[in-house]
Amino acid sequence: MKFRYSARTKKGELQAGFVEAMNREAAVNTLNSHELYILSMETVAPPRFYQALINFFNRVRRVDLMVFTQQFSVMMQAAIPLGDGLKALYRQTRNPILKEAVFEVGADVDSGLSLSQSLERQGHIFSDFYINLIRSAEVTGRVEQALTFLAEFLEKEIILLTKVRNALIYPVFVIVFFLLVAAVLMGVVFPQLEPIFRESNVPLPFITELFLAAGRFVAHWWLVLIAIVIVMIIVLIEYFRSDEGQMTKDQLLLGLPVLGGLLRKATVSRLTEGMSILVKGGIPVAQAIEIASHNVSSRIYQEALHEAADSIRRGELLSRALERSQDYFPPMVSQMIAVGESTGRLDQMLDRIAAFYTREVETTLNSLVELIQPVLMLVVGAFVGLLFASILLPIYNLVQVF
Repeated sequence: MKFRYSARTKKGELQAGFVEAMNREAAVNTLNSHELYILSMETVAPPRFYQALINFFNRVRRVDLMVFTQQFSVMMQAAIPLGDGLKALYRQTRNPILKEAVFEVGADVDSGLSLSQSLERQGHIFSDFYINLIRSAEVTGRVEQALTFLAEFLEKEIILLTKVRNALIYPVFVIVFFLLVAAVLMGVVFPQLEPIFRESNVPLPFITELFLAAGRFVAHWWLVLIAIVIVMIIVLIEYFRSDEGQMTKDQLLLGLPVLGGLLRKATVSRLTEGMSILVKGGIPVAQAIEIASHNVSSRIYQEALHEAADSIRRGELLSRALERSQDYFPPMVSQMIAVGESTGRLDQMLDRIAAFYTREVETTLNSLVELIQPVLMLVVGAFVGLLFASILLPIYNLVQVF
């Protein structure tokens, strides 16, 4: 859920923005952990379908944010004053939404706000993970290192997402093309062949009768079918945007035979790498878990991580808290974290876990790409064979009669 809040800092400065949490209590805890005194808080309703579509096209892509962060990091390493660096970034930024946000961040910095406070006012672009890492770096004086970490983190995310997208392009293209061909055959070709088959009095195979019936249905009701599909898509999107729908969607995805395991590995890799960066930045473990949870879209993982954060605040170790969620965190994760906790090298262990599962994701993706092409060709070939057999068998029987 998303909440709009207004609050005051310890210095009495007024601050307003948005915070995402599982419920109102979790949102209050998150703000309190940032030493904010809440003045008001209200729930923000999720955008409707058409608003979500507009927001999709008017968004800042990860690539734009990564390039901005890389350039920002280089400028900070070159000891360029913060205000001058932001002005230079404003001139270099191409994305209009990000360009406007950079301008406002620069104006806020010039007016006396810190960089993290300025970024927080642009919370629709910069995530809690991004802002909190900058905030902790301001305390230790290592903003340029934090920006370098963020740039590398965003680059790894983009590489992983690109690999997933490339792995899905081919099968999606083949399936869509096959469905279009099947629709044309059943809606156009079969209705024209049906009178010929009926007049010849040739017995038709069951598969031909089935496709002829489907062709008649498609030819007469194609507008209704399109309308039903559009309505179903809108209803499903709206449902999956609700809290219950998101939980249902996540459970379905994680329950898939092969993709479910891939999603688990990718989520663990992303979480542990984010937590490692936050822990290195000096953020307490419980708070680091809550911040890192915003980097994953799965509500199931978010809920498990919030429960783990609450357990840590009660004095429990992170490894013990994650051990209770072995359906989502493999035993190796909690065991390696336990070693890191006992040796005082938790951040290094989190790095190793992230590296291990990143390699696992890459290996699984490569195997899927190699396996999915022949399997897809066999399945599509079988359906295409049935379609053409339903046409050729009656023609063959007709030739035999004559």
